[in-house]
Amino acid sequence: MSIGLGVFLMALGLILALGVRDRLSDFDLSVIGWVLTGVGALAIVVSMMVASMRTRRAHTTEYVERPRTREYVERRDDIDPL
Repeated sequence: MSIGLGVFLMALGLILALGVRDRLSDFDLSVIGWVLTGVGALAIVVSMMVASMRTRRAHTTEYVERPRTREYVERRDDIDPL
């Protein structure tokens, strides 16, 4: 599931729930629309949770502590600056 699928399901569900006033013999389209809206919202929430867990895992595994190094610079004080 992705965020795009959730947005699509929510849009389709809201169109069916709020925009269509027709009833089939065995189905109520507004109830189906509200169910699709709920499933779309759930898909968005689950997608965001999976994405946050994926980025958290990537940040913790990519960190590598580098050894500290020292840099020595030779300096001569016996040279006249002028």
